Amino acid sequence: MASPTERDDSLLVADVAACCSPITDGVLDAAAAERLAGVLKALAEPTRLRLVSMIAGHEGAEACVCDLTATVGLSQPTVSHHLKILVEAGLLDRTQRGKWAYYRLVPAALDALGGVFVVRCRCG
Repeated sequence: MASPTERDDSLLVADVAACCSPITDGVLDAAAAERLAGVLKALAEPTRLRLVSMIAGHEGAEACVCDLTATVGLSQPTVSHHLKILVEAGLLDRTQRGKWAYYRLVPAALDALGGVFVVRCRCG
């Protein structure tokens, strides 16, 4: 599997939402499993989970790297690296304004990802 920084557009959350029914609907094919694993890998790191949470809760649901570094206690380059992985996974959008980059959640990205884990009753 490609590293998070080598990810291509086929691993975007929108792709996961479009390709992947809830995992309880049947066995995932290899391509769908690869796409889903790529997105989950981007979130499977405590700092990145915190960053997603912080951006979602920030005023306007948007934050600059400069708004995040002190709170997570990491350097600007390290925070930027984590944010890049989240952007490449399709979870965040990045907008450049002058010398600052601003990040916001991709609309419905987490909902789409969560929908993959919906459990449907297979009752009688």
